Amino acid sequence: MTKTAVKGGSNDYGEALAPGERAPASYAASAVPSRGRLTPEPECTTRSPFQRDRDRILHSTAFRRLTHKTQVFLYHEGDHYRTRLTHSLEVAQIARTVARQLRLDEDLAEAIALAHDLGHSPFGHAGERALDKVMHDFGGFDHNAQSLRVVTVLERKYAQFDGLNFTWETLEGLAKHNGPVAPNGAVAKAAGRIERWKPLDLASWPSAEAQVAALADDIAYVTHDIDDGLRAHLITVADLEQQPLSGPLMGSVRALHAEDEARSIYELTRRLITIMVADLVTETRRRLADLTPASPDDIRSAGGPIVGFSGQLADSVVQLKSFLFARVYRHEHVMHIMRNAERIVADLFQHYLAHPAAMAPAWHEASQGLDARRRARLVADFVAGMTDRYAIAEHHRLFDDTPDLR
Repeated sequence: MTKTAVKGGSNDYGEALAPGERAPASYAASAVPSRGRLTPEPECTTRSPFQRDRDRILHSTAFRRLTHKTQVFLYHEGDHYRTRLTHSLEVAQIARTVARQLRLDEDLAEAIALAHDLGHSPFGHAGERALDKVMHDFGGFDHNAQSLRVVTVLERKYAQFDGLNFTWETLEGLAKHNGPVAPNGAVAKAAGRIERWKPLDLASWPSAEAQVAALADDIAYVTHDIDDGLRAHLITVADLEQQPLSGPLMGSVRALHAEDEARSIYELTRRLITIMVADLVTETRRRLADLTPASPDDIRSAGGPIVGFSGQLADSVVQLKSFLFARVYRHEHVMHIMRNAERIVADLFQHYLAHPAAMAPAWHEASQGLDARRRARLVADFVAGMTDRYAIAEHHRLFDDTPDLR
């Protein structure tokens, strides 16, 4: 099925638009045919190529594992804290909203948003730091590069190919959603097989849909980490009154729910999301009007991001991130747990590297005959795929002194 934008009262398949629905813009990814899949497949008769990518993510093992992978707080610290899975769902919801407002391909934006953290190790960035350290002599570890490995190599359920066989556009967005990629960096190395098939133009900016997914990630984690930080009593509502983005909202929020802090917190975070989404859409429309792109490639060759916040709001977001970094991510309670989590990950890696038979049988078998570098990468793949609770259980099985992550 070849996708071609049809203006007026039809969507990109020539079907009548639903009330309120608009045809995709000329700069949307769906305005031109997809560049295809590494392993050619017949088109689906009921879904666009990007819908198909999204559905493959939802059915993947790596996506289900995000249920028990840390965002900031571990799964046993409370049932209501975000996990890596709920974070990804929030990012996807915001990405779809923004993409619709900008007349982009919502399905591509959603697919990139849902897949962007598939490569995260157990215990969030603490696990990533630990794996990067123990993999120093073997090429390091980067969760963005690992996401590419998951969708091109590690998911193994289809008869015709390893990975999920995404479209070029979804792979490009996954590789470049944070902007141009360093030529010798971890992501570029992980993209080697894709590059040999069809270059991702790593030095250029990605599609507008990928840029939307990246900013949706920022909006989601800033707001939900405020909620989780308040829930964990690491920050207070009074602290937020001092922040330029949240402070001006606090008066009206308190007036609505003066006696109900839970409602006040939710009211604050939803208003923050609304403000950031509205600013992002307004500023991006302004940039699009200046650029007047006629195709998705005009977005890629613009020389800078087209999707973005206005200068004032961008500064406020940076300040809010700095506040969260100091008061939540680097809080001694969080750091104490994460130091112990890093030890668990490092211990597991070193043990499996020295004793491959301790891994699951299929992984042990796959490690046979590999040189040191490839065996280390396989062990890193095994550890990175673990959920928090599986990593803790494995450490209990293999060691006598598993740290208490509380």
